[in-house]
Parts: sequence; structure tokens; C-alpha cells
Amino acid sequence: MKFFLVFFFAFSTWFVSSQTNLSGLWQGVLMKDGAKELEYTVFFLQLDVQGNNVTGKTREEFYKTDFYTIQRVKGSAESNQLKLQQLTVEKKKVSSKLSVCSMDFQLAYIDSTGYLTGKYVSNTCRGNTGKIVLYRSKARFQEADTVTIGHYWRDRFLTDLKKGRKAPEIQELERKNFQFQPIYFDYDQAEIKPEYYAFLSKMARVVSGHSDLRIRITGHTDADGSDAYNDDLSAKRAKAIQDYFLKCGLESFKVVIDFKGEKLPVGSNQTPEGKQQNRRVDFEFI
Repeated sequence: MKFFLVFFFAFSTWFVSSQTNLSGLWQGVLMKDGAKELEYTVFFLQLDVQGNNVTGKTREEFYKTDFYTIQRVKGSAESNQLKLQQLTVEKKKVSSKLSVCSMDFQLAYIDSTGYLTGKYVSNTCRGNTGKIVLYRSKARFQEADTVTIGHYWRDRFLTDLKKGRKAPEIQELERKNFQFQPIYFDYDQAEIKPEYYAFLSKMARVVSGHSDLRIRITGHTDADGSDAYNDDLSAKRAKAIQDYFLKCGLESFKVVIDFKGEKLPVGSNQTPEGKQQNRRVDFEFI
């Protein structure tokens, strides 16, 4: 798929840095070459990495069914890269129309996105090749026949990939570590200065990366002018930021604007420096 090739085929150059602890549960999708999106299967990978040795299990679930296979895996790890092989089918529930295939995987953890991604080739089913993208999961590996984790997240995950969003744990870190700063305006103006574009674009990416995160934009002015005039000017400043976010692709429902005019100064309106501090827009996540 095009979105996968564009966003993830940095896999071909595999940029990895310091060794990351890859033990634990990962979940995502297997994208069989030539298959339609509805045919992509849900995939869980439980890893135990001890030095260069890797053991674990996989659970492949067929989308919107209760069919699955559990297989034992073994492989090696080096510099955030994994080579894995499915060895034994330990458990399965499949229909007569489904083939149970064992795969060899070549995976790499990408620090910048938080994804464990790569390729697979079946060692039992001829012509079965594809791509795999996984993210670190907070769930528990399931051995039961019943699918206890619904597949609702799969479609949202594929949407995240198409939009170039990072893995959930990286999104959460970016949100927690994001440092807000005011955007300042020239006297009696509501135009955004180009020096703030990079910061605003980064903020838009963080908000866009969370389905349940919104941002409040609050406009302010100095004390020059009437209350009514300053209320209108502060609204225009907030609206300018909103328009910029929308141009960045941020959905309108994720942006809330507010304006306070001259009512909430952070500096003295008796000095030029203080007035400049008051001609601003502030932000907060909601």
C-alpha cells in the first residue's frame, strides 16, 4: 500500500540507534502483499528477549471473526533488529477455507516512530509475503479461544498509519513532554509571524496524533484601545491560529477558541515590554 511504503519504508534503510528493550507484547497488523485492506489480519507478538536470543508466541486473528492461530517463535536480536521464525502451531481455530501458514520475520524497531516494522515470508505457504507493523501493547497475550480484545482498534490503527501518526507510546510521550509557549503579535495586528510556524505545526501534529485530544486557543491584547475593540482583536488573533491549524490538517472539532481582550495581562501595560507580553495567544490541551 502506498501509505505504508511512504511512511514505513525507511525500513529499507533501517535507522536504529541504542538498544531498546523489545520484550513484552506488541500488537498490529499483517499486510499480505496483494490483499485488500479488509483481509489484513490482526497480529499479537509476545517477546522475551534475553541478550541476542528471542523466544515468544504469536497470535494471528482473522478480522471480524473468532478464528485465530497461536504459534511459538524463536529467533535472534541485534541492535533493535529481530529475525524470527514461527516454529510450532500450538493452538488454532480456523475454518476449512483458511490456511494456517508459518512465517519468517525480519523486523526493526524505529525509535522515531515507536513501531516494530518489517517484512515476512511464509515458510509453509508458497507466495505468502507481506509487511508487518506493530506497536507496544498494554493488553495481555490471550491463549483463550474467545477473542477478548475487540478488533475496533484495527481500523483506527490503519488510519493512524495513513496519516503518518506515531505509535501510541510515542504520541503519549510527546504530549506529556510538550512545552507550550505563547505566540506574540505586533501592535494592533493579528497576523502570525513566520518564526512561529514550526512550533505551531509541531503542536498540530501532537493534537492530531490523539483521537481524544483537543486544544484551546486563547487570544489576548494589551490595554490600548477600548474593551470592545480589544475583545475583537483578541478573537481575531485566536482565529488566526485556528485557521493555521486547519491548514495543517487538524480537524475543526479538535480546536476550541477563546478570547479575553485585555482582561488577563501577564505583563505591565505601563511599559512597552509588558505590552508586548500581553499581545499574545496562549494554549492548553483539553
